[in-house]
Amino acid sequence: MPEFGVQALDSLRGPLETGEVMVARANAHVRYPARVQLVAAMNPCRCGHGGAGRGACGKAPRCIRDYQGRVSGPLMDRIDLAVDMPAVTAADLALPPPSEGTAEVAARVAQARRLQLERAETMEGAPGGSEALNGRAEGRFLEAIADLDDTGRGLLARAAEAGQISARGWTRVLRLARTIADLEGAASVRRVHVAEALAHRRTSAPGAAVGEGVF
Repeated sequence: MPEFGVQALDSLRGPLETGEVMVARANAHVRYPARVQLVAAMNPCRCGHGGAGRGACGKAPRCIRDYQGRVSGPLMDRIDLAVDMPAVTAADLALPPPSEGTAEVAARVAQARRLQLERAETMEGAPGGSEALNGRAEGRFLEAIADLDDTGRGLLARAAEAGQISARGWTRVLRLARTIADLEGAASVRRVHVAEALAHRRTSAPGAAVGEGVF
């Protein structure tokens, strides 16, 4: 991701937030639908060896800071899931395949999606169609479907008070926590779901999990 220009990266902020892209010309402004699923990857630094371990970057920490700094905080704040991927070792290559394969995961995702649509159908005033999915939920509808228990709300509040999530981040954590609960088949959103959602938040590029320290 940092190999793209900073201006190009920041131009993603609007579409990720509103689901639209605006093209401005001298005499007109035109909006086009742009609801996308952004999938991006980046190395810890330009050489790819940032951090500790064998072959670590010789220019750290400056190389890491400069490289990751090309991805702005506001852009990262619009990315719901961020996962650090450690280097694959020789021992990893000898491990057996995971017990849950792609087909099983796809089935769980499909079931969770059906659950979200069916849940909205039972709620008065709920949006219909794809607007009822967790990823589009907002306002009172989101608060209703992601009604946290006291421990979960307390965890989220502490993260906000510590400046670890923004107002935008609060909404996105609620959406993600509700989705994690749906994938587990859980009727309610519990503290463990909020904790997992927070663990996937980043204030900047890889290495800064915003939920860290408030669990």
